[in-house]
Amino acid sequence: MASGSEHKEIRDAPVPKTGSNEFLEDALQPTATHATYINSRLPDISPEHHDYLMKRHGTVNLDPLPGFGNADPYNWPSWKKIANLVLVAWHACMSTFTAAAIIPAYEVIAEDLGVSLQRASYLTSLQIAILGGAPLFWKPLSNRFGRRPIFLLSLICSLICNIGCAKSPDYASMAACRALVAFFISPAAAIGSVVVTETFFKRERAKYMGIWTLMITLGVPLSPFIFGFVANSVGWRWIYWILVIINGVQLLLYIPLGPETRYIRRGVAHEGSDFKQEYLNLSRVDPTPLKFYDFVQPLFVGRRLCVLLPAVSYAMIFLFGSVLITVELPQLFGEKFHFNPAQLGLQFLGLIIGSVIGEQIGGFLSDFWMNSKTKKLGHRPLPEYRLWLSYPGILLTIVGVIVFLVQTQFAGEGHWNISPVIGIAIAGAGNQIVTTVLITYAIDCYVEESASIGVFITFVRQVWGFIGPFWFPDMFTDVGVAASAGVATGLMVGVGLLPILYIHFSGPKHRGLKRRDDTADQIAEAKA
Repeated sequence: MASGSEHKEIRDAPVPKTGSNEFLEDALQPTATHATYINSRLPDISPEHHDYLMKRHGTVNLDPLPGFGNADPYNWPSWKKIANLVLVAWHACMSTFTAAAIIPAYEVIAEDLGVSLQRASYLTSLQIAILGGAPLFWKPLSNRFGRRPIFLLSLICSLICNIGCAKSPDYASMAACRALVAFFISPAAAIGSVVVTETFFKRERAKYMGIWTLMITLGVPLSPFIFGFVANSVGWRWIYWILVIINGVQLLLYIPLGPETRYIRRGVAHEGSDFKQEYLNLSRVDPTPLKFYDFVQPLFVGRRLCVLLPAVSYAMIFLFGSVLITVELPQLFGEKFHFNPAQLGLQFLGLIIGSVIGEQIGGFLSDFWMNSKTKKLGHRPLPEYRLWLSYPGILLTIVGVIVFLVQTQFAGEGHWNISPVIGIAIAGAGNQIVTTVLITYAIDCYVEESASIGVFITFVRQVWGFIGPFWFPDMFTDVGVAASAGVATGLMVGVGLLPILYIHFSGPKHRGLKRRDDTADQIAEAKA
């Protein structure tokens, strides 16, 4: 099938008969009637399909198995996949980037709008909360109409609402505009996980999932690092004008470089040229009827412990390894060292460096770890094998938070030293390792529900991230900054480490597997 050729066909691979599936009760259960993935072990593909895959990839030993056509994202050239991923990851970054943008300017915003410093910080907390809930609305729409239309709409509306923020005359109008920005900018931060799943094969999933998760993480420290200088030099309202410009640039790049990744391989007709399917299709991609349940369905993936426990663990690590540091640093350092916005922004460099270093373990090493085991065993290991890499991430986060809090309290008044920033970097590395490893693990367990898993994990993370800033100040006041490290350590061990230890050794049982040598691929094959 040549690129750009007209075609209309229904791709429906044959389904092999299986024996008893009693051990698979809680295995992979697609939520739609039209399958998105073709199992890599299905032997009965047409000779034309076989020849196409051999010409395109040099092998048919692919997981998942691509469809027969150039519009299938698995069949795209590498440059096209990566260009689209960069745009989606950048879009995801903008969700946390926008929320954190005003952090170094809290003091001047509070003064200009006539509110307290604490109330000014609620402009960030508000967005954190909405970023958690809004993807519940966007996920079912993106499943039915595709990712591309949702992403384009997201950027157009975010651009308009950021203009509203820049022109807001008072606190109430700015809060309203910030809320709308968070609602519209949120899709890529949650459903970006499914874009990775829809585009890249399993053998490279962690590496590219890591790029998406890294950009979400980097949005938090990168924004105040940049906008501290902006607020100090040209005024805090220019923060919003720069966000408007960024949204506009993203929109222009999406038009030629952001094709549709939602591609259903069985049960639907694909009409029109490849170009039309990827860039011009405005009709429904998935004909499955849209129901109210679809808007809350992501919350129900939490009934699966292989999703719930990684989500809870990740949320706790993210709370202390990212949210606490980012939200409380301006107040802790501002009071102790009397920093201006630009100086405060520089302190976030440690979190940026640490996150980038951590991603080398969480992403690249994670794929190497799994692929090496695959070669040794002759088949893909269970997803739980990846969890070994989460333990150093949790440990690094605990150590980093302890160093940050203890060294901050014992630093001399007005005498800054680099030791708290070193702690920030260590925590950032650990947080990023945990982020990539746990999200990839959950998706490996239930690949067909990667969109719902991304939304659910985002929801849990953002809810905890929203609550934290309300009790962090009281904890510092009642317990002390240094002693708060003990509280953080206890929570990260009890809610971060112990759930992963449990699911590491009992995960196969909770997915319905009775034998440790069964693989997730075998589950998917039997369910198909």
